[in-house]
Amino acid sequence: MKKLTAAAMALAALALTALPLSKGNAQDYPSRTITMVVPFAAGGPTDTVARLVAESMSRSLGQQVIVENVGGAGGTRGAGQVAKAAPDGYTILLHHIGQATAATLYRKLPYNVLTDFEEVGLVTDAPMTLIGKPDLAPQDIGALIAHVKDKKDGVIYGNAGVGSASHLCGMLFMSALGTQMTTVPYQGTGPAMNDLIGGQIDLMCDQTTNTTGQIKAGKVKAYGVTTKNRLKSMPDLPTLQEGGLPGFEVAVWHGAYAPKGTPKAVVDKLNAALVQALQDPKVIARFADLGTEPVALDRATPEVHKAFLAAEVAKWKPVIEQAGVFAD
Repeated sequence: MKKLTAAAMALAALALTALPLSKGNAQDYPSRTITMVVPFAAGGPTDTVARLVAESMSRSLGQQVIVENVGGAGGTRGAGQVAKAAPDGYTILLHHIGQATAATLYRKLPYNVLTDFEEVGLVTDAPMTLIGKPDLAPQDIGALIAHVKDKKDGVIYGNAGVGSASHLCGMLFMSALGTQMTTVPYQGTGPAMNDLIGGQIDLMCDQTTNTTGQIKAGKVKAYGVTTKNRLKSMPDLPTLQEGGLPGFEVAVWHGAYAPKGTPKAVVDKLNAALVQALQDPKVIARFADLGTEPVALDRATPEVHKAFLAAEVAKWKPVIEQAGVFAD
């Protein structure tokens, strides 16, 4: 009996030793293609960031990282899909500030923003620009403010849907002016941009990753940037603070996530590949073309990302509640 007990104990010890390696196949990870879910339509700013990062991460990981667009419900459909995915590192999420604002915007969110994911690392901070249709009458931000206050809901503002960055920026703009515009939600930034260029809507506020090319090509009218300082890529574009909106500041950050329970060894490998991508000269150059840049490397850790996300949820909660804009 003693020999049997000893053998059983030895087998149990061996099983316990092997468990961390078998869980998620952390030791051999990755051994197949990884899917990076972008919770917005293809062609939008977050999609652009994701594809640049995924391409670089593929080289570091030795396996292809493909981007899958799962749009709808302001980004919550794609995020929810990742939250429910197997925690093995083969399904990850790249999301923007909407990951934080969804916690308050959605009354029936099918996942918990703070507890149903493993943060991999922050990716980039993208300024936003307030832009108008090409023939919109106001020529600068001061004239635009007067125009919106005069026309009120006669001004049509487009966004990429409830919870999107463009929705958040518009909400802050209307709050700052103390007036309401007519808002038109789209299924992504791409369709909204097309209608802005075509003159079907008057205004939009979106990430520089999506607006810089259109501004430089003269396809839209630019009124200002949402950061404290002007952009190096567009030094002639004033800040909205300069134009008469003191304290108006918002940047759209992006972060990468894995499902809750993904082994730490897998998260660490994903983070290492992400950090490599943020130092990739091709990624840095392309980000610069889009008016953004990678986050500092000390902000690209899972620990910093986790704390930052919690702080952002707390920051935007009272803003959203004061605006009284919610979605089911």
